[in-house]
Amino acid sequence: MNRLGTSAVEVGEPAFGAAGIGNLYAELSEEQAHEAVEAAWAVGMRYFDTAPHYGLGLSERRLGAALREHPRTAYAISTKVGRRLEPSDEGGDDLANGFAVPATHRRVWDFSADGVRRSLDASLERLGLDRVDVVYLHDPDDHAEQAFHEGYPALEKLRSEGVVGAIGAGMNQAEMLTRFVRDTDVDVVLCAGRYTLLDQGALAELLPAAQERGTSVVIGGAFNSGLLADPKPGATYNYATASGELLDRALHLKAVADRHGTTLRAAALAFCVAHPVVASVLVGARTAKEVRDSAEQFAAHVPASFWQELRDTGLLPADAPVPAEEPS
Repeated sequence: MNRLGTSAVEVGEPAFGAAGIGNLYAELSEEQAHEAVEAAWAVGMRYFDTAPHYGLGLSERRLGAALREHPRTAYAISTKVGRRLEPSDEGGDDLANGFAVPATHRRVWDFSADGVRRSLDASLERLGLDRVDVVYLHDPDDHAEQAFHEGYPALEKLRSEGVVGAIGAGMNQAEMLTRFVRDTDVDVVLCAGRYTLLDQGALAELLPAAQERGTSVVIGGAFNSGLLADPKPGATYNYATASGELLDRALHLKAVADRHGTTLRAAALAFCVAHPVVASVLVGARTAKEVRDSAEQFAAHVPASFWQELRDTGLLPADAPVPAEEPS
């Protein structure tokens, strides 16, 4: 288990990302969602991440219901603030936002202090909990000033009151997360898609800043939304169809993995967790089968010769840490 910054919150390296059980892209039954969470527990995952955004609250409700069977002190859970859910009677579905759920609510961007508290209260009700371990400001890309001047101080106050154990921000970019690390007292940042075998954008400033400040990093999007899980024509990168150049690079990475007797998925997960400031890697899974496969890939051995070939061929920067090595 790894501690998040100077907080008392501890998380395991492989963790369960719960967007999938919020009907990401396609419907999932209550039973399937429950089985996925139970499979995560069975393979030893004890950190679970969700958000109101995921299925308009469905992910939180399903995750809370499944975890109710387990001792509250045995796991850590994180949710997010910044998108309040308001009832809507417009009808239709939420597929435009990626979730196969009825559009019973609409998302309202709100990083105000009041919005943060209202969002968290609603999340606690959906989860059926009286506290969460971590709260992230969720995707404040276009709301930076409100997030820094209102949302962050609200989280800091919640932390001081003991309502949450650790606070941070979660984004699909590294630049603003670096600002959070340098200019605030966050315990952790969740960086999605910017530290992978295809994109090491976080290596330039975010990860060194986090290491200097003692801030933890949780990595999401280790497979860049699919391309590194199964590189083939039509595979997605950052939730859109990957370009030919990116697909070629991913196929090259897969060929190297095949030559060295490992899998691209195993290598992608091992790479993310190799940096010393990375406390956990979120693995998004919809089904119990996917959870078990992810756990197997996470535990798989990736030989040193694989990493050496990546460096020798320029597929990986020389200063990117790999398993069993310290950063240069």
